[in-house]
Amino acid sequence: MPETSTKPYLIRAIYEWCTDNGFTPYIAVFVDTNTNVPREFVKNNEIVLNVSFDATSGLDMGNEWITFSARFGGISRKIDVPVENVLAIYARENGQGMAFPVERSVPETQAATERENNPPPKLAPVESETSTSAEQGAPDDDETPPPVPRIGGKKPSLKVVK
Repeated sequence: MPETSTKPYLIRAIYEWCTDNGFTPYIAVFVDTNTNVPREFVKNNEIVLNVSFDATSGLDMGNEWITFSARFGGISRKIDVPVENVLAIYARENGQGMAFPVERSVPETQAATERENNPPPKLAPVESETSTSAEQGAPDDDETPPPVPRIGGKKPSLKVVK
């Protein structure tokens, strides 16, 4: 019998830690054909979702799927995310959390076209912990959440877990 991945357990643990400490848990998700999210909020095949109790309805964080309903622009939408597509879970307020490796299943021709049409942005050093960016995919939240935290223009080094 194949060994069960630790990833869904770690996602649930960080989620619980966030809620126990009054933080807002966010998940960064790689979007592919198996992911059901509002496509208009997807950028570079990624979306960041607020998965707090206040932002979701019927949240189920299983071993294979994370499912819930959330409001986007006032419209309730069903969200289905394969656990294998979760890039990170972190607290909005301080950026603490965990990142995970994800196998990206975008066909190479599509990926090449996207790279050509959407070159990666040049990153500037973070000036403060409360800096914000134009974030998409935050259900009915006028505040814009920060992107996955960067220190000195680089993502923090987090332990990779399989």
